[in-house]
Amino acid sequence: QVQLVESGGGLVQAGGSLRLSCAASGRTFSSYAMGWFRQVSGKEREFVAAISRNDGNKNYADSVKGRFSISRDNARNTVYLQMNSLRPEDTAVYYCAADIGKTSWAVSGNLYEYDYWGQGTQVTVSS
Repeated sequence: QVQLVESGGGLVQAGGSLRLSCAASGRTFSSYAMGWFRQVSGKEREFVAAISRNDGNKNYADSVKGRFSISRDNARNTVYLQMNSLRPEDTAVYYCAADIGKTSWAVSGNLYEYDYWGQGTQVTVSS
């Protein structure tokens, strides 16, 4: 079992920044890839960013490339999402997720490949 707890969400003006954190427990953190997804009420959950087990491979949705950055600290069992130049359309509940089936370099943007999810943190960007 893996437990994931997100934090760092909040209200920010357009153009501002936030850093989300996701603390993991329950298994060796470096044994699974991590991803961030987001969801707006009434819409499907969508991929934002993912990072491989060994921190050597990252993938981003086109909508956030150049603005968001995913990182992980395996010593602290934590994955981060640095969000810059935020836009109103980034408003959503953000979820972190763990994928325990990946090899060291693999990442996935497919939410159905992820095994564990956090409870989510709300990000609201005002115009």
